[in-house]
Amino acid sequence: MTKQEFLASAGLEVQTLEFWIEQQWLIPEQTATETNFSDKDVARAHLIQDLKGGLGVNDEGVDVILHLIDQLHGLRHAFAQLHKEIQVAAPTRE
Repeated sequence: MTKQEFLASAGLEVQTLEFWIEQQWLIPEQTATETNFSDKDVARAHLIQDLKGGLGVNDEGVDVILHLIDQLHGLRHAFAQLHKEIQVAAPTRE
């Protein structure tokens, strides 16, 4: 989705989005001509809004929480890949 579509979906102002991208809280896909956002970016923006607004987390806390979530996501992906590899390598029992 375009930047304008993202801003409408996430309910953000341009300045807020620019800050979040600068902080690397959001990392949209960049092409030669435009910035593209995904549904995952919208979900992450809503998470950041909940952290900052509803839970009162400051910027440093948001940074730490997002880093931990990204690590957890990476570990889940690695474990899923390992599980697949084990299933392929393990002989089937009949």
